[in-house]
Amino acid sequence: MFTSVAGRSVVVTGGSKGIGKGIAQVFLEAGARVTITGRDEVALAAAADELKGDLLAIAGDVSSRADCQRVADAATERFGGIDVLCANAGIFPDTPFAEMAEADIDTVLGVNVKGMMFSVQACLPALTASGRGRVIITSSITGPITGFPGWAHYGASKAAQLGFLRTAAIELARQRITVNAVLPGNVLTEGLVELGDEYLRSMEATIPLGRLGRVEEIGNACLFLATDEAAYITGQTIVVDGGQVLPESPAALQ
Repeated sequence: MFTSVAGRSVVVTGGSKGIGKGIAQVFLEAGARVTITGRDEVALAAAADELKGDLLAIAGDVSSRADCQRVADAATERFGGIDVLCANAGIFPDTPFAEMAEADIDTVLGVNVKGMMFSVQACLPALTASGRGRVIITSSITGPITGFPGWAHYGASKAAQLGFLRTAAIELARQRITVNAVLPGNVLTEGLVELGDEYLRSMEATIPLGRLGRVEEIGNACLFLATDEAAYITGQTIVVDGGQVLPESPAALQ
């Protein structure tokens, strides 16, 4: 039996939908007090209505250092501190590399890389004061392990996150803060549903377990990394993809 995280303060960036909302729900069901943030105020309000538990929803853009600080301050004021940061916010616009403008690259790196780093910096004093701080990054199999056309900037950003975590894990160990990452494969989110059944079936066909992941399965991996039992794990990654990266070719699944 794992030690309960009930009562602990958790910040989830990009928590208004998709994987972030799933992470928030898992922690709420475990009794944690959760702060979610996102840029889309309509989606954030809808998530706040849907999620059940001790929740604070505050609008913010992680690519803004000031917004990240405002979210961290609000979570600390409301819940007395921050024990866990789930740096989940990310964007994945589809643009062929040959057509990729400077603004396209800056936007993706601004949210996915700078936004992650700003979030950690903003939460750092509270995570240090916790004495058992956890930073859990939502990276991806795309970039660190695989590639996908149209996502050169996204893949670069997700690989960059892992470069960050290895050095951050060394530096923040002095404050008893662990830094780890979860690498999801194809997970059933609102964005994937919009692509239609044919696309979903084609994705399922590439996964040995024969189905897409569920947002709560990513949340469960994050929950484990937040427990006392995971206190000696830092600088590591957990792939949660149903075995998607394993086959050498489609023939391996036939």
